[in-house]
Amino acid sequence: MSGEQMTDWRLKLTPEQFHVCWEKGTERPYSGALLHNRKTGIYHCVCCEAPLFESKAKFDSGCGWPSFDRPIPDAVRYEEDRSHGMRRVEILCAQCGSHLGHVFPDGPTDTGERYCVNSLSLEFSEAGKKAE
Repeated sequence: MSGEQMTDWRLKLTPEQFHVCWEKGTERPYSGALLHNRKTGIYHCVCCEAPLFESKAKFDSGCGWPSFDRPIPDAVRYEEDRSHGMRRVEILCAQCGSHLGHVFPDGPTDTGERYCVNSLSLEFSEAGKKAE
């Protein structure tokens, strides 16, 4: 990504959002504004506004970050992440490439997956309302 594109993202996002989305950071557990959101709607990428997850896919995993059992089809892409001495699968917005979080094979539904997502990488639009 060019320096100009990074400057554009720094202007659009808060420093915390930029750190999570473009420096692959992580928000503190249990600190995210969307962790306890129970409204019906769509979770979008905070960077490009692409739809990522439906509220019906959200569940309380107890891990401290919003968790989903499946993304909207073709909304995320996957990369191997070997940082921090671990081997994980990173999830990124398929449209703009921003970091969202990680997916783990320990979900409680039929998918068996837990998409662990930073609230800072998301915007929520309640059904029938504009994204917030």
